[in-house]
Amino acid sequence: MPTLKDTYPLYLNNTAEQPNTDLEVTDKFTGEVAFRTALASPEVIDAAIAGAVRATDPMARLASYERKAVLDHCVTRFRERFDELAYALCVEAGKPINDSEGEVTRLIDTFQIAAEESTRLYGEVMPLDISQRARGYQSIWKRYPIGPCSFISPFNFPLNLAAHKVAPAIAVGCPFVMKPASKTPLGALIIGEILAETDLPEGAFSILPASRDGAGLFTVDERLKLLSFTGSPRVGWDLKARCGKKKVVLELGGNAAVIVDHDADLDDALERIIFGAFYQSGQSCIGVQRILIHEDVYDRFKDMLIEKTKSLIAGDPKDRDTFIGPMISEGEARRLKGWIDEAVEGGASLLTGGGREGNMLEATLLEGVNKDAKALNEEAFGPLAILQKFSDFDEALAEVNRSTFGLQAGIFTRDLFKMFDAWDRLQVGGVVINDVPSYRVDNMPYGGVKDSGLGREGIRFAMEDMTEIRNLVIRRG
Repeated sequence: MPTLKDTYPLYLNNTAEQPNTDLEVTDKFTGEVAFRTALASPEVIDAAIAGAVRATDPMARLASYERKAVLDHCVTRFRERFDELAYALCVEAGKPINDSEGEVTRLIDTFQIAAEESTRLYGEVMPLDISQRARGYQSIWKRYPIGPCSFISPFNFPLNLAAHKVAPAIAVGCPFVMKPASKTPLGALIIGEILAETDLPEGAFSILPASRDGAGLFTVDERLKLLSFTGSPRVGWDLKARCGKKKVVLELGGNAAVIVDHDADLDDALERIIFGAFYQSGQSCIGVQRILIHEDVYDRFKDMLIEKTKSLIAGDPKDRDTFIGPMISEGEARRLKGWIDEAVEGGASLLTGGGREGNMLEATLLEGVNKDAKALNEEAFGPLAILQKFSDFDEALAEVNRSTFGLQAGIFTRDLFKMFDAWDRLQVGGVVINDVPSYRVDNMPYGGVKDSGLGREGIRFAMEDMTEIRNLVIRRG
């Protein structure tokens, strides 16, 4: 296994600085301090924003090939440091090593996509002579970088969700300041270390671990033109209310549902649903939380789910046999354990799991959960899935839509008409057929509706948010 250093710097205006070692980051399995990083003060954050402002014009003037070269360099270095990145993620996030390696692969994919898209900032020639008064006029429009951006990234995918902000910003030429999650800052700092090897203009990037109390400037500072936040709905909507005039992109939570129709391939659905529900201990905003099963196959599929869930190996995420690792903190495990107990007290049946030791929570299945229970209606963000029976497909769609969230939904069916009906009627940002809502490829449009957020990620779509259309009107006299 690679080794981690004892301390890591922050990155201020492209440069590594070590003003302190105030942030302790723990190994999420052992609970011991794994390393320390610098913590940014309000003065450092202010200096970073000022640097991003100074870098606005130099970044905007970078040619496409120069932006692409930076992203290509990152791809090369990520590949060279693959094992180090995966191990760091395994330690700081408690993510099983196989899943950590999968996230590093996605990190590479995301930067590779951005490198390709960096040369595709297209515009359009648009005729204006739609009436006599506009005869002889035409329009040409293209996209320009919006300017300094603020990014706040979450703990659960500390590499790839940071990449979904950083890579498109570089692709379009936007300087940025980033606050990585305090529980998992190392992935973003390694990205910063690699960016520091490039010739980006001074102030192009700052990556600043910061306490929540000291991070207000990331949101309220009027010099910033966009805030992209990934995290909890409560925090996200509060940030939006305080953002002022800047553009806001929110990737928030969910309690994603999957429908298993009577004609589904149950063996195939089983493998994918177990993955979707319990991958990285369920700590994904598109993790499977609600499993709606047609009554004709309910009993059989329930038994299959129970047996498979009981077989999952829990333990040290550094062990390659481990599938269920620790949750991010004991407090989060305690919260979800309380929701499970509350659901059982309200009449739900505990099919398997439900036990907790520290921040290790067993993979848990419930059925018969009261419609008002937190476990069904809120975002579990842990290893919990709830079984529900349905008899009519319309009834299942209505139950999916009953949620205040709307990120993604999955449907296992062989019926083409049901597929298109669900696509039209489900109030979500994405519908996944014959797979779980947890499925995502990093170039596709990704985001939610309702309480799940605003805007879309996926490199090309994030690039659109980070640019503004500027129109040129030409009169031919």
